[in-house]
Amino acid sequence: MKYIFEVHIKGDHCAEDYARAWVRASEIIQRAPGARGTELHRKLDDPKVLIAIASWDSKAARDAMESKDNPEVAEIIRSAADFCEIRPVGEFADPDWVVKPPETD
Repeated sequence: MKYIFEVHIKGDHCAEDYARAWVRASEIIQRAPGARGTELHRKLDDPKVLIAIASWDSKAARDAMESKDNPEVAEIIRSAADFCEIRPVGEFADPDWVVKPPETD
């Protein structure tokens, strides 16, 4: 399962400002059962727009992590709130199957 959200950086801040907070929060969140990693990507034509992708074993695993109060993560998120706006994109199922073109030499 993938949880995807978009981040819009405000004012004179930059993606690196958010990335520092994101890494700190991710290191804590990724200790939760079912967490499978995170990725942060910068939009090619707008460096102040990022997309974050968190991978989980299941929606239930992510929901369980969200249901637990973690003051340290909450404080990290609050610290970034002044310079970014977070817009959830949604929760997506992992594909049942993946088709990739054959590798060429």
